[in-house]
Amino acid sequence: MLTATPRLEMTQLSRDYDGVRVVSDLSLTLSPGEVTCLLGPSGCGKSTTLRMAAGVEGPSAGTVNIDGERVADASFSLPPEQRSVGLMFQDFALFPHLDVARNVAFGLKGSRSEKAARVTELLDRVGLSNYGTKFPHQLSGGEQQRVALARALAPRPAIMLMDEPFSGLDNRLRDGIRDRTLDILREEGTAVLLVTHEPDEAMRMADKIALMRDGRIVQIGAPYTIYAKPVDQKAAAFFSDVNVVHGVVQDRQTETPFGLFLTPGLVDGADVEIVFRPQHCRLDFDRKDTPVHPTVEHGVPARGTVIRARFMGNQSLVELEMDHDGSLLKAVVPGVFMPPVGTPLVLSLRRDHAHVFPCATQSRVSNPWDTPKD
Repeated sequence: MLTATPRLEMTQLSRDYDGVRVVSDLSLTLSPGEVTCLLGPSGCGKSTTLRMAAGVEGPSAGTVNIDGERVADASFSLPPEQRSVGLMFQDFALFPHLDVARNVAFGLKGSRSEKAARVTELLDRVGLSNYGTKFPHQLSGGEQQRVALARALAPRPAIMLMDEPFSGLDNRLRDGIRDRTLDILREEGTAVLLVTHEPDEAMRMADKIALMRDGRIVQIGAPYTIYAKPVDQKAAAFFSDVNVVHGVVQDRQTETPFGLFLTPGLVDGADVEIVFRPQHCRLDFDRKDTPVHPTVEHGVPARGTVIRARFMGNQSLVELEMDHDGSLLKAVVPGVFMPPVGTPLVLSLRRDHAHVFPCATQSRVSNPWDTPKD
């Protein structure tokens, strides 16, 4: 069975600055019409990776291929204008001395009538049909963003590279403009590589998320997979608040105040973290005369005392000081739930949404072929 050639393929890509490696051994492929988000904190190498894909910078090692053709390696780098890539940045970079029509036409090849037809088509698609004679300073931020999109799409690039393009927009406009932008890009069959540090934006836009940390991709997959099956505690915490309960492995399981958790891949004595999100918790009032019993779904409840409760609009966030070790754990409750400070509650968690990881300071993973010693 034949497989389609990736639109963009980066293989074992690295980039050094003054002897410091900022992108390390990165491999990533994009297919036509696919939106891939490079997601991670500031300084993790996202924008550097995008610049290498664009041809603004060359790699120190590794290769970049576009539609199966080599465009960069450690010895050469094809310039951006020869790569069939569109570029969109957070400042839009429109030419202030050119009107909208001439901004969109900039870089187009062909006859005057062909250019005019393409400009008219794109301004209509981005909802700016009557804006051709306006100048950038006469436009709102959302309108400037749409002009920038039209200009980037005008040459029909195979790949669109976007570096935080929506970060300067008002929150009320952002969702609608993002959705319309993606619709147009998918209609064009353009492969999209989007850089963002906002998990919500990546979850909303991406077909595939590549989670970066310290210059490396630590996990890649569909948004649901990245969220629901994080590779480690830091990956889980990047998408939302998490609760962490510590334990020690004994007989391939770990005892916690919330019951036993199976830890078959770790040796006895290994330190582990049980990680779960506040929205996967359940709170009950502490009724000493009718205790809350363990269930298969929620395990064993543990007692704590309310230290803070806040209403967040459509849900409430309750923070507890736990009796067993004084740690602070959070629970999210739908609607309004504002128990007074000092109220005793019992907290339980969805065991099927809990994750067990070795502590970051050690990873004593056992060999399944080890034989027990006498």
